[in-house]
Amino acid sequence: MLGYDWPRLHALLNDFPIALLVTAVFFDLLALATRRVVLRQVGFSVMLVGALGAVVAVVSGLQAEEHIDHGEAVHQVMGTHEQFALISLGVFGVLALWRLFRERRMGGSERTATLIASLAGVGVLFATGFYGGKLVFEHAAGIPSPVLQEELHERSEGHHHHGAEPDSSTSPAHIDPPGSPPHSHPPGTPPHQD
Repeated sequence: MLGYDWPRLHALLNDFPIALLVTAVFFDLLALATRRVVLRQVGFSVMLVGALGAVVAVVSGLQAEEHIDHGEAVHQVMGTHEQFALISLGVFGVLALWRLFRERRMGGSERTATLIASLAGVGVLFATGFYGGKLVFEHAAGIPSPVLQEELHERSEGHHHHGAEPDSSTSPAHIDPPGSPPHSHPPGTPPHQD
């Protein structure tokens, strides 16, 4: 249906459930520390939304896997990322459903068990994000092969503005936008103002 847009959609959606679920656990910890019921209710509500977001992130990730170019190394990291994502979804999905039916009737030990499971789920979420980051930043997963080949070609030639070696005798001085990070240019680049 969306073709190449699945990886972009996954990249857009995958941070929301992580942020929401970590926030939910944070509010649950605050509720435990302060014994304020309203904080626990906030944590519960945020967990429900985060669990629904996790479903959307996992579905978009499974679709993205089918629409990106990748080799064996990416496939292995992708498999690990997927396993952690499914475990995260399982942990928080079960917790959200459990709390949906038991929130008002939980005793102290049951509430402690759900909090421990939530903390374990946060650990799995971080592992999911770690392997997702490896896919993008170490393996360039989601970048179409022609785009990656062009980028590698440009990098091998050095940093050039506008894709060509400028002629310093005819080119105006290059001006970097305000706030640009410091960088260097290969020999032959015309003088410019940073």
